[in-house]
Amino acid sequence: MARFLAAIPISRPIFIALILGGLAGMLFMVFLLEFDRYSSTNEFCTSCHSMTYVEEEYQKSVHYNPVSGVRAECGDCHVSEGVFSATWDHIKGGKDLWKQLFGANYDDPVVNALHLPEAAFATRQWFRETGSATCQRCHVLEAIQGKRADTAAIHREETQGKTCIDCHENLVHRHVPSQETFKRAAWNQMIEEEFGLAPGTAERILAD
Repeated sequence: MARFLAAIPISRPIFIALILGGLAGMLFMVFLLEFDRYSSTNEFCTSCHSMTYVEEEYQKSVHYNPVSGVRAECGDCHVSEGVFSATWDHIKGGKDLWKQLFGANYDDPVVNALHLPEAAFATRQWFRETGSATCQRCHVLEAIQGKRADTAAIHREETQGKTCIDCHENLVHRHVPSQETFKRAAWNQMIEEEFGLAPGTAERILAD
């Protein structure tokens, strides 16, 4: 071993540091892989009570109950592919955890429903910025057929400059209008009627 080290054109301390650094790097990568795997599971995502409302809608969708039996979980749609991209998504998602801990009481179903549109708009924007890349993990443009005779042609000819989310909103979670047509007053009224609240209650809750 001493003869081997003597043949290496670097000092022993530097060689040992490189070995230790390499091991540390490998351990860090294993940590990131396991962290991303666990934090992308449905169990992790719904561990906050506020996310159980989202889960209820998800369990009614074709992504949860597909004819093919291939179920899409939270991370399949909401976390980018690749360990570094996925880790960055989780880091950015920390702001949602901060809001959960120190913001409005999202565990309250009324508060949750009132704030849902902003969450939907932010998520749709993320899909646009990523080119709906997570959708395309499963959905291959050239393979799309559909029940309508012109489905394949529509996807070939009318998708220029668009990503999946531009046409396919509200597939999994509660229906939220597009940001361009969304009316806060109408949404507030709908939530008040749904939960049997007096007119103006929604506006007061949002103001708190």
